Amino acid sequence: MQVRCLGLLAVMSFTICACAEPNKPVSPTTSGGSYDWPQWRGPQRDDLNKESDLLKDWPKGGPKLVWEIKDLGGGYSTPSIAGGRIFGMSYRGDDEVVWALDEATGKELWVKKIANKGNAGYNEGPRGTPTVEGDHLWTLGISGDLAYMDVKSGDIIWQKNLQKDFKGARGGWGYCESPLIDGEKVIITPGGGEAAIAALNKKTGAVIWKAKVPGNDGAHYSSAIVAEIGGTRQYIQFMAGGVVAVAADDGKFLWRYDHPHNGTANCSTPICHDGYVFAASNYGVGGGLVKVKKSGDAFTADEVYFTKSMKNHHGGVVLVDGYLYGANDGLLTCLDFVTGKVQWEERIPGKGSVAYADGRLYCRNEGGDGTMYLVEANPQKYVEHGRFKQPDRSHHNAWAHPMIANGKLYIRDQDVLLCYDVKEKK
Repeated sequence: MQVRCLGLLAVMSFTICACAEPNKPVSPTTSGGSYDWPQWRGPQRDDLNKESDLLKDWPKGGPKLVWEIKDLGGGYSTPSIAGGRIFGMSYRGDDEVVWALDEATGKELWVKKIANKGNAGYNEGPRGTPTVEGDHLWTLGISGDLAYMDVKSGDIIWQKNLQKDFKGARGGWGYCESPLIDGEKVIITPGGGEAAIAALNKKTGAVIWKAKVPGNDGAHYSSAIVAEIGGTRQYIQFMAGGVVAVAADDGKFLWRYDHPHNGTANCSTPICHDGYVFAASNYGVGGGLVKVKKSGDAFTADEVYFTKSMKNHHGGVVLVDGYLYGANDGLLTCLDFVTGKVQWEERIPGKGSVAYADGRLYCRNEGGDGTMYLVEANPQKYVEHGRFKQPDRSHHNAWAHPMIANGKLYIRDQDVLLCYDVKEKK
């Protein structure tokens, strides 16, 4: 393991809201003096960070590199950050492993095998992000190995396999989901007729309920979110045949929306706000918005619009002040959330992933030199505030999402993780 250390950064505190009545942040470390990133897409699974006093413009060549670590192992897993540690997944040799690094230095603290190396996709490595809450984490491997682990030692407390224990049905690229923690439950998506979605006791692994959905959808490559709509807490997931929702208390099927799905790969995490749900995929399909309503005990998902102007593959979309930002294939695009009207499109950042913090979009091009762009979250026009090329670029696609946590920007590229100082100096 190689580490290059170049400095340290500052810490602050926040919580953030994605839906009308959003999921409680999964990690206590998101309060009391920190801006952690304890799960997939951050505290509320929306790739939004409310940290302030970040750089509004990057110097030529990009922000200062604090440290760089190599030899993490292969994978597209976007790390998570909580309690002074960074957690991620990789292939190392014939093993699928979870690792923990020191947030300040990048030094490896522990590495634990959770399964044998899987056989999915092109065997580049796992895709899931560990979910951290307090002293524990939950992580899902590419072959469906779900592990409950101690954050300090990496010791595995219990383990399940989604295919063996739930007769799960997965896609050809394996399981890519990041487990969702909601109260005492861990939510997973085995897929198939026995348990399309399942809730387990997060501490023991005991099954609380198994949810079936019409069509017996297989698991695809998205991760579930939680929302409160019509007084009903529900889990919303993008599966093989479309977006589905089940009740949080018992797994009862509530509604589905199939228009955004494609037959190859549904990857992007849905966006929920004020009873509206937006979901999108690529392969020529696009994205759509539904208004979810409750009448008596029944739910409906009525389409508001569908657009070919947000063919989002797996870079995700963010909702900022009523506008959606994300890659429409090779165009960074801004849409009005409620109407779907295109505000602007820009080819410069290209196809890739996006996150938001302090008035800026952090856009990562997935190909070539993996260039990072800093762009105004401005619904009127594209305004760029800096860019830099990733050093030590691999020959794989740069599919791990950028993360902003505690004044730092992190980007992963297979076995390399880079930490940049993006805190504004006063």
